[in-house]
Amino acid sequence: MTRTLHADTTAELATEDLRDALLIDLAFADGTVRFWSGIGDLVWSGDTFTGTGSLGEVSKIEETADLRAVGVQLKLSGIPASLLAIALGEHYQGRLGNIWLALFDANWAIIDDPILMFTGKMDVMVIEVGQETGTIQVNLEHRLIDLNRARERRYTPEDQNVLYPNDRGLDNVASLQDKDIVWGKS
Repeated sequence: MTRTLHADTTAELATEDLRDALLIDLAFADGTVRFWSGIGDLVWSGDTFTGTGSLGEVSKIEETADLRAVGVQLKLSGIPASLLAIALGEHYQGRLGNIWLALFDANWAIIDDPILMFTGKMDVMVIEVGQETGTIQVNLEHRLIDLNRARERRYTPEDQNVLYPNDRGLDNVASLQDKDIVWGKS
């Protein structure tokens, strides 16, 4: 997929001294959590991203030309055990997560807007608990993964009314069961 990049971004990508970082936001029920791969706090677009430094990992972000769902794995280590309980109690599956690539100038100011690298839904969270700290790993799945999920729909009035409450088109389907229908002249 081709992307249009700002001229400043293109110029920075061509330099030998490239300064880049990943920005991640995960939308939980209690609010959005934001991290970046640097140290300290980073403010972008009015939001504060907490630096993870070497404590965070992001798997390879793959973009394919064929119609295939490719996910990304996020891992955060060194989390205090007290905060792991919050992660265990959160409802997260199906909520959105985004990953951006930010480029910085020589003064560590963000050049243009970061490039959106991946958008997906949180799927599986694996939590490893140690004596004092732990690790959280969460998978972000591409929206194409929904194509693999079975659709449980029936030709019943009850199922039809879930989407269309006033539709009566399937009300007589049950009466058609085992009905003899004569076609043509008898």
